[in-house]
Amino acid sequence: MIIDASLIIAAYLLGSISSAIIVCRLTGLPDPRGSGSGNPGATNVLRIGGKKAAAVTLIGDMLKGLIPLLAGHLLEVSLLVLTLTGLAAFLGHLYPVFFHFKGGKGVATLLGVLLGINWMLGLAAIATWLFVAKGLKISSLSALIMAALVPVYSWFLHHYWPLTLTLTIMSIILFWRHRSNIRKIIDGTEDRITDPTEPVDMETETLKDLDGR
Repeated sequence: MIIDASLIIAAYLLGSISSAIIVCRLTGLPDPRGSGSGNPGATNVLRIGGKKAAAVTLIGDMLKGLIPLLAGHLLEVSLLVLTLTGLAAFLGHLYPVFFHFKGGKGVATLLGVLLGINWMLGLAAIATWLFVAKGLKISSLSALIMAALVPVYSWFLHHYWPLTLTLTIMSIILFWRHRSNIRKIIDGTEDRITDPTEPVDMETETLKDLDGR
């Protein structure tokens, strides 16, 4: 019980660490909270430090979801504890205790959680995002469709209702965090991936969505 509780708390605290601030400090870039948009996320790091720093930030956000789950597997905790650990990491990213509970939208951290719970679940989510993004060319809409399908994938892979219910709650929260994007999609003003043959444009659009702002 102590191990389970410690893992869940550690997952939340890890999720609360800002990858953007760490990357900027290590690379000598300005603090993202006082530069650009003021948001400690991959898009703002892209703005003030370039693609490499932004990509590292994005990977860091995914690892915040993946690492606690890998630790849970090593400790051989139950699937319920793994589920709560993933939820804690996700909430830590969205509502970080170290930054006044103001974080990102959580797509990258969610993907890390899914890969940690079951690599097939994570790959199914990533494949969905890529497939929809290629067809619709709207990054945020791809993330929303992926989030809507994640509970379905979970049920078919595990048939474990606490996991499916938790992922449903996480998906609902992700939709709420994307409410400004949803309004833009409805209005037809949301950013599009205009040319999939140009990797810079594709990467920039992906960072805009997975970052959180």
